[in-house]
Parts: sequence; C-alpha cells; structure tokens
Amino acid sequence: MTSPVVPLGFAWLEVTGRCNLECAHCYADSSPRGTHGTMTVDDWTDTITQLADMGTRDVQFIGGEPLLHPHIERLIVHARTAGLTVEVFSNLVTVPERLWRVFTEHGVRLATSYYSDTAADHDAVTERKGSHARTRASIQRAQELGLTLRGGVIQVQPGQRTVQAQQDLKDLGLTVVGADRTRAFGRASQGAVPTVADLCGHCADGKVAIGPDGSVWPCVLGRFITLGNVRETPIADIWNGPSVRRARSEIQAALGTGPAQTCTPPQFLPMCGPCSPCVPSVGHCDPRIADAPAATIGTPART
Repeated sequence: MTSPVVPLGFAWLEVTGRCNLECAHCYADSSPRGTHGTMTVDDWTDTITQLADMGTRDVQFIGGEPLLHPHIERLIVHARTAGLTVEVFSNLVTVPERLWRVFTEHGVRLATSYYSDTAADHDAVTERKGSHARTRASIQRAQELGLTLRGGVIQVQPGQRTVQAQQDLKDLGLTVVGADRTRAFGRASQGAVPTVADLCGHCADGKVAIGPDGSVWPCVLGRFITLGNVRETPIADIWNGPSVRRARSEIQAALGTGPAQTCTPPQFLPMCGPCSPCVPSVGHCDPRIADAPAATIGTPART
C-alpha cells in the first residue's frame, strides 16, 4: 500500500553557501569561500513556482548568508507574488538599503542568530570583529521599521552569556526569543560523519530543504541524505516519491518517533519561536533535550 501523501508546508531555500562570517559552529560549513552553487535564478524562480502550485505555504531563504545572493531581491519578490509567506534568515551584518525597502514593501519576516550581549563574546563566535555591533544595529533598524523579527541564541562557547543575550534581544523589542545548543553538523562536528541518529526524528515531515546545487534534503541539517534534485525532477515528484517515504521511515525508525508534530532546528523555523514548545504531547522541538533545565535551553516563546 502506498503511504499517504504528507503535505509539503514549508521549504528552506538555501540559496548560497557563501557567508561574510565564519562561525565555528556553522552546520553548513559556509564562509567567504563558499559559492552560490549551480542553481540559476531561473532554477530558483521555477522551483518557487512549483512549491506554490503544490500548496506550500512558507519558505525561508537561508545560507550561508542569503543577502549575499545577487538575485535575492528578485527571489523574495517572486515568492511573495506567488502567495508564499517569506522569512529571511540572515546574520544581519550587512543589509543593503534596497533590501530594507523590499522587506517592508513585501511583508518579509526576518530571523537572526545572536550570541552574546557583549561584542567580545559574539565576535569570538562569528570570527569577525565588529559583527556584533552591525547585527545589533540592524536589529534596531528592523524594529524601527516594524518588521517581524525572531532571534535565536545558540550556545557555542563556555561563558558566552547566552541568558544575557536573550534578555538583550528582548530589551531591543523582540517578542520571539529563544535558545538552542550547538548541533554536531558541519564545522561543529569536528570531522565526525553525521548519521540519522544525529537528527531530531521529524525531518521530511511537512518540510524539506533545497540546496545551492538543487539537492533536496529532509532538512538543513540532514544534507547528508539526498532525496533528489530539482534541476532534474519536479519538486512535487520528489516529495511524493519513494526516496522521501524511505527517508522518513528510516529517520523515524532510528529515532523512535511517530508522525511529526514538531520540528528542528527550531532557530531556523518561522512557524514557531526558537525552541518553542509546539504541542503539549511533545513539549519541545528537540525531544532529546525536552527535560533540560530552562536555564540551559532558554525561556520558550510560544507563537
């Protein structure tokens, strides 16, 4: 019997592997040496159209640093014109004035990572002096413009003042603020080979990630599991095909999870606040740390 089709409600669009920072914990291993990949702007617009046609509601542009993509403005406008809700996950270090106009005119949501209330600690994570001041200034600009902005604080180094960082974001006016731990992917893995057991168990349930070369993954962390490529196969055929059903079954079996009711990594998802409880039956975006003390995972922020 064919498994019932799970609607694809959300897609990460990882438009670039290039970043102006080089964070030690980057799951995507992005850096200034990264590239925009082989997906052309027409490939991306066609994929966005396909997502809208199959009923996808939300997309998130991510990277790398998505604002470095030369056609990010066109892609954002195309997605909004297609009726999709758009969130851009950016480090907010450099936001061109034209993009602030795009964000406001097209109702774009923003999300960012923040590492400490002190410049020294934040810049130590990003490995770029001055990044804290520039990100913080952009957060203030977003607030002044009335944009919707989520903030996530990731614990990377000991003594990083993550609790104070969350409070700093709240003091800046953010209402959705949470925290997350470093996850052992990309540079943070320190060379360890990722496995299905490293995932949360809810990947490919209502969401996929599409990479700079067109590869489709169960989520942005599950990039070692390739489900297909949108340059070769329509996204609807990939989503409803055997590779997704097989990956979904293998992930759920390995993690002992049932049908997905929650999602991870929380800081990358616009439909819930970073580390928010999603439903009472699960209680936390990562079941493995659901019982962790609040001081460890941060104060949850409900939608």
